[in-house]
Amino acid sequence: MKETIGWIGVGSMGHRMSRHLAKAGYPLVVADAVSTARAPEGAAIARSNQEVAERAGVVILSLPDGPASEAVAREIAGAGRRRARTVIDTSTIGIAAAEAVQATLGRAGIEFVDAPVSGGTAGADKATIAIMVACPVETYERFRPLLALMGKPFHVGPRPGQGQAVKILNNFLSATALAATSEAVAFGTKQGIAMKTILDIVNASSGRNSATDDKFPNRILHGRYDAGFTAKLQLKDIRLYLENARAAGIADEIASVVVDVWRRMEAAMPGADITEMYPFTQKRRPERA
Repeated sequence: MKETIGWIGVGSMGHRMSRHLAKAGYPLVVADAVSTARAPEGAAIARSNQEVAERAGVVILSLPDGPASEAVAREIAGAGRRRARTVIDTSTIGIAAAEAVQATLGRAGIEFVDAPVSGGTAGADKATIAIMVACPVETYERFRPLLALMGKPFHVGPRPGQGQAVKILNNFLSATALAATSEAVAFGTKQGIAMKTILDIVNASSGRNSATDDKFPNRILHGRYDAGFTAKLQLKDIRLYLENARAAGIADEIASVVVDVWRRMEAAMPGADITEMYPFTQKRRPERA
């Protein structure tokens, strides 16, 4: 029988990812502070995060932010009859939080794998997400088959936080592409050119990006606006990028502008899907210097 896996956090991404492990025959013990209603069929439901740590040697986290991961790490480390020996965190929490989680777990003798993911809910459903893994290479090789059930793992480096670095720079690029494409397409349609025509030409040209190739044709063109990722979470991720870029002494003029655009969009449309950046762009007036 395969080893029992603990899973904490079965929200938008977590319930989709954990389902692949259940289908592969891994027994799961699941906890979620909000609701376990979307736990995979047949999973055991734990009453607390500590119980997960007591019943599973490997615990996977899928949580909303750094404070949540740090709090859960403290609960796992403090579990009384703990079996947990490895924690794999798939959350986007930032470099500092990953280092804090590593310190908390390390003091308790628990191995930590920094493994944020990207690819959205569609990628989580299809097990095509990128998994950015930062840990010693021996640890990576040990868990690569397990992670490969949920997506495509990449070994980023040996230090916790390096996976977070790639994840937040990726989300900064993705957020920039969607905001810039929204402005460009709004400009093109204002000239009387059909959106599909614009996208067909751009995708055969040098301006092609993740927004023109996926989000616009699949989620915006037909008015679906269903990427499954909120502007609030997007803003959280790119703020993490901006904070870390400044801490690293990296130029941040573009990042500052992009964060401000997403801040204004989230304030104007609370709870909106990221693809609603396009209608937001159509409605907003330009800011004059």
